[in-house]
Amino acid sequence: MKNEIKSNRPPNLWQGQLLHFVCLMGLLIVLALGWWQLGHPHSVAFWSAVSLPIIHQIWVWLAWRLEMRSAIVSKTIGFNGYLFVFFFLFAGRFLALAWLAFLDQGSLGLAFNFHILVTVAFVVPGLYAIYSVKRYFGMARAAGGDHFSARFRDLPLVNKGIFRFTNNGMYLYAFLLFWAIASGFNSAAAIAVAAFSHAYIWVHFYATEKPDMDYLYGSSDQ
Repeated sequence: MKNEIKSNRPPNLWQGQLLHFVCLMGLLIVLALGWWQLGHPHSVAFWSAVSLPIIHQIWVWLAWRLEMRSAIVSKTIGFNGYLFVFFFLFAGRFLALAWLAFLDQGSLGLAFNFHILVTVAFVVPGLYAIYSVKRYFGMARAAGGDHFSARFRDLPLVNKGIFRFTNNGMYLYAFLLFWAIASGFNSAAAIAVAAFSHAYIWVHFYATEKPDMDYLYGSSDQ
């Protein structure tokens, strides 16, 4: 039988962030070596596409932790202000990657039929995940609404759409759209950034989101 254990205090600002920044540094070192091996293409576009995920995820970390501990985000820019920044940066991730992929198109060297097939294989589950999030989960909830209001925490678990197959359809499947952009343009540099972005979101999950969820919903021990 499982017993819910819920902390009385939210995670402090730095809880889990040693893991975050150690993993980030490791990922950046590997990415930089890969970029150099590729011939260091399109420096501005490449590192812009890398910077947006970092800025986005640091914004989320700071906003979530500060909100839970002091409600400072709600008291200053409000939840709608937080959402504006969140989705502005989220959209920027796609645009920056598409810019890089366009500049670097063809560098991956995949045969036309194969790269179209691979792109479709990424696009279909990725779009289905985005549809499922919007249709069954809600974009505000997906952006971390439960850090701001109990009304999100009181909503039932979602087991429709992509969530029939996994509890974390956003990280597992929605991020395949980054791979779809890279493969669609047949870009080696964009593939490297897509891999970084997909790995880095899991760093966010374990370093920031999981400790927060343990506080908001309670962790379970046997």
